[in-house]
Amino acid sequence: MTSAADLRPKTPDQLQEQLDGLKKEQFNLRFQAAQGALENTSRVREVRREIAQIRTILREKQFAGQEK
Repeated sequence: MTSAADLRPKTPDQLQEQLDGLKKEQFNLRFQAAQGALENTSRVREVRREIAQIRTILREKQFAGQEK
């Protein structure tokens, strides 16, 4: 799991790329859960939290760019 401090120095493009990968992973985890094949159920929560962190940081960067 990555922390917000690790994500802040990244560029918006890098964050978007990571966000896309996490969304794909989230889809696969949901699919596995529906089939009953999900072994690490805590990963669902971790991925959801990481997605929220990335979206928050992207939003902060967007507002920081508007203020200048």
